[in-house]
Amino acid sequence: MFKVKLHGGKTMNVEESMYWHTTSHIMAQAVKRLFPEAKITIGPAIEKGFYYDFDVEKPFTEEDLKAIEEEMKKIIKEDFEIERFELPREEAIKFMEERKEPYKVELIKELPEGEVISFYKQGEFTDLCRGPHLPTTGAVKAIKLLSSSGAYWRGDEHNKMLQRIYGISFPKASELEEYLNMIEEAKKRDHRKLGKELDLFFFDETAPGMAYWMPKGFKMMNILIDLWRKEHEKRGYLEFSGPQLNSSELWKTSGHWDHYKEDMFVLTDSDGKEQALKPMNCPNAIKIFASKLRSYKDLPLRFNDIDVIHRNEKSGQLNGLFRVRMFRQDDAHNFITEEQIGSEIKDIIEIAKYLYGIFGLEFELTLSTRPDDFMGDIELWNKAEENLREVLDELCGEGKYRINEGDGAFYGPKIDIQMKDCLGREWQMGTVQVDFQLPLRFNLSYIDSNGEKKTPILIHRALFGSFERFIGIITEHFAGAFPVWLAPVQVKILPISDNQKDYAEEIKEKLEANGIRVELDARQEKIGYKIREAQLEKVPYMLILGEKEAEAKNLGVRTRKDGDIGAFEFNDFLNKIQEEISSKKI
Repeated sequence: MFKVKLHGGKTMNVEESMYWHTTSHIMAQAVKRLFPEAKITIGPAIEKGFYYDFDVEKPFTEEDLKAIEEEMKKIIKEDFEIERFELPREEAIKFMEERKEPYKVELIKELPEGEVISFYKQGEFTDLCRGPHLPTTGAVKAIKLLSSSGAYWRGDEHNKMLQRIYGISFPKASELEEYLNMIEEAKKRDHRKLGKELDLFFFDETAPGMAYWMPKGFKMMNILIDLWRKEHEKRGYLEFSGPQLNSSELWKTSGHWDHYKEDMFVLTDSDGKEQALKPMNCPNAIKIFASKLRSYKDLPLRFNDIDVIHRNEKSGQLNGLFRVRMFRQDDAHNFITEEQIGSEIKDIIEIAKYLYGIFGLEFELTLSTRPDDFMGDIELWNKAEENLREVLDELCGEGKYRINEGDGAFYGPKIDIQMKDCLGREWQMGTVQVDFQLPLRFNLSYIDSNGEKKTPILIHRALFGSFERFIGIITEHFAGAFPVWLAPVQVKILPISDNQKDYAEEIKEKLEANGIRVELDARQEKIGYKIREAQLEKVPYMLILGEKEAEAKNLGVRTRKDGDIGAFEFNDFLNKIQEEISSKKI
């Protein structure tokens, strides 16, 4: 919520989306002034700021963005009143045809019969819009255009390529400055940049959206997987593995074929039958459950797996490790009775608290409800949503959580885990979904205490979301300076000359024998150069070994954070680093 200052010293509280949407209209007005032949399309507010798409002859340059920004400032200074009016359908179409705005005509023609068609006017500029907007253009204060890029009309690669301009605005210059500083810091922390610099992973055009994991990055991946496995084994989870490729019949039964086929990699086998690389693990978990007779005494029955899954994401949506086509979901599917819903979800949230707490990450819980394309009986949906509300009321306090209407999975409502990083950015992380539908579609059953068949309830849950995405997020959160327990290289040994090489080898062997991940830099380079390289690699500890250390049989210890911390006996240093590792200190 923004507090906006109006004429006469009055203020009003407005949603950020209204503020940013008004600014997008100011930007469109500026573009039309500077590029009269530009055709306007849509310009929504987004999570942080706004964008507007234009049909123009050539892409916008940096100089164009500066000119547009200056023109926006003039429009703000002109302080136009923003007026709303409505037109009947035919008049609205004619209105936009006369202004030679074909995209607006297309949008109007697609509106349902009887829909109110509203416009917003500011000075010489008028746009088709539902609103609402600020009362005047002068209510907008601090603005910045951030970037421009290509974007297909309506996100369809078969449509014309438009030019999109992104921007941000705030009621105060200080808020804009703070935001821009955060953006600069985020650029330094970009996981794609750090992934290359730290030799963790990279992407190649031969496999779009599929990461190549380097040995150091894959070491981190396995450390996380090992942590995740041990925690789930303690809590009674049973790990399994299933096929990567399944018949279309499986996906038709699950409903994914109707609801998700366009996002699946579909193949045809030698018999001409359609198969699909799995985009989810749930049908395989269901097959494991159905492979034998189950009793109420077996429940809760918790199956977890980290098989690789594939999703055919559009190329324009790929984004480093955050949006990929191949990944390892930290998945589990819990088969329970209806009476166990509350306790099972609470147990899952406790695991999330533990795992996120290790990284110093805080999170909030959000309820996502029935989408328009939901599958199954609406009464079961209402029941599932009520179950989740009761759990969230208990965990968060009655009504003290956000609700995302219509954002549930097609087979059930869900609790989403929203996490904030050190820059205050919010990430959609894990999810807990209650599913009454798939057990019915697969005719699952267990024998209850009366010897009768009953249908189990299925909870789908992932806590990190995926190991790939989580590594991307914590890479930016820690700016690549991972905690000692997670760092792929925990210690780098730096002998000053060849005379200390044997002693360095001895220390390396002793550290490795104690489970410490260590590298030896025995190159004939100046020690200052070696230290700088180790700092750039963000290695937690550096052991400097010169004549003095070799004679005294001790270690000159540096940390990436504090620099030189003095001489240590080997056992004292070993105890120090082992304590940091075992405590998972951050």
